[in-house]
Amino acid sequence: MSLRDHLYDLRHRLTLAIAFLAVGAIFGYFWWAWEIWPNGSLSKIMLEPYCSLPPNTRPPGPCTLLQTTPFEGFLVRLKVGLGAGAVLTSPLWLYQIWAFIAPGLYNKERKFARRFVLFASVLFVAGAFLAYYVVPQGLEVVVGFGGEVFTTFFKADEYFSFILVMLLIFGVSFELPLVIVMLNQTGVLPYEKLKRWRRGFFFGLFVFAAVATPGTDPFSMLALAIAMVLLFEVAVQIARVHDKRKAKLEAGGEEDYSTLDDDEVSTLNLDNTRAEDEQPSPTPASPPDRPKSSGYDDVT
Repeated sequence: MSLRDHLYDLRHRLTLAIAFLAVGAIFGYFWWAWEIWPNGSLSKIMLEPYCSLPPNTRPPGPCTLLQTTPFEGFLVRLKVGLGAGAVLTSPLWLYQIWAFIAPGLYNKERKFARRFVLFASVLFVAGAFLAYYVVPQGLEVVVGFGGEVFTTFFKADEYFSFILVMLLIFGVSFELPLVIVMLNQTGVLPYEKLKRWRRGFFFGLFVFAAVATPGTDPFSMLALAIAMVLLFEVAVQIARVHDKRKAKLEAGGEEDYSTLDDDEVSTLNLDNTRAEDEQPSPTPASPPDRPKSSGYDDVT
């Protein structure tokens, strides 16, 4: 493809990706008040961490938030709907990015990219789910510092921004083991370095969790730090197995042809011949001698 064709293809893929995001945002906007299942509207799902607080820490009456500007409700509904729609339609717009990049990759790189997209999506969703179940405990700790002296009034925009940021931080943080595995697969970060730097990584993960979590409660920080440490250890063990297998292949083991590029020639060991090939081939038996003919036959 020429440069112009690449630009046309990029415009086409971006248009489709934006269209899918717009459709997801529209769906999320209507899902705000649409109960797909009992208590399954988007607004009630997002309000659940706040509504799970003890009744003495919230204003009496129904579980609602504070709106301080005329258009705050519309903007919050649009923001939350866009976030939910982006998550729901992520396979569609991520495929457009993949379809633009894939023609320039080898088969091995395409397989690796597919695994990366799959595991990245699963890890992000897992982190978001953990954040959703951690936020209520964190909010309870934060609002409980004042005892029964204070009543908590949350502004709608600040509350939903806090929830979305927590989901995003936990989701992105869960991508750490995938990044480590990728760097190990490319040879940038071998297992020996990970083994030496393990304690430093553990300390750095706890510091990152303390800084990244927007709340001041220790519960959210510990939950994120412990989860990242466990995922990091899983990535280290995957790197150990990969480096051990790679060292075995380099030491003269059987060659793995699945890792070769399309235009790379494999190194064949031509010295290993079969035993039956080394044996000399048998000589064919000579035909039996013909009996001597009589003189009469010779003359004729």
